[in-house]
Amino acid sequence: VQLQAYGGGLVQPGGSLRLSCVTSGSILSYNTVGWFRQAPGKERQFVARIVWSTGTPSYAYSVKGRFTISRDNTKNTVYLQMNSLKPEDTAVYYCAARKLASGEYDYWGQGTLVTVSS
Repeated sequence: VQLQAYGGGLVQPGGSLRLSCVTSGSILSYNTVGWFRQAPGKERQFVARIVWSTGTPSYAYSVKGRFTISRDNTKNTVYLQMNSLKPEDTAVYYCAARKLASGEYDYWGQGTLVTVSS
């Protein structure tokens, strides 16, 4: 099982980016795919997650209303659409997957850097 995150870059405040997380291996291995981020000097924090089978999303309070998580079953891909970006959204973003509905994540992808700056 592997995950690869794409789509980071430099964007101005108020702009948008879409991150992609491509998963390999059996989709049946996953219950949940999530996005996390880690800013310089800070701990990694939860951003959003989606239940693969139902598409049910959950969001951190700091991104609710600005970010949207979705999945495309045909492409084995989870997306994170980020709108109204703020400088405090600057971080390395990681996708991860877990087999169970709760608890630790079993698989992690490499990060993709998002920089929000004018």
